[in-house]
Amino acid sequence: MDERDDIFVLIDEDGREVEFELLDTIEMNDNEYVVLLPLSDEDSDDETDEVVILRIEQDENGEDSFVSVEDEDELDAVFEEFKSRIEDEYDFEE
Repeated sequence: MDERDDIFVLIDEDGREVEFELLDTIEMNDNEYVVLLPLSDEDSDDETDEVVILRIEQDENGEDSFVSVEDEDELDAVFEEFKSRIEDEYDFEE
């Protein structure tokens, strides 16, 4: 199996490992964000085309960690920037 630098494994709220593909990294308003696409699992019935946006923050050891974005306006701004970057590749539902 090939090792890919654009695949991240995160732990969901149920403690399960979930693989994500890194679609983009966006810098906005002195913050850095990742836009991730959950990779489908053959055993899962969950078909989704939704991306996950997380803010990158450094922990006390100086290592990067991903943090959920709670502010809807902040999320919307990052998503709009992401859409503007890839609008030729995808058709977004409004």
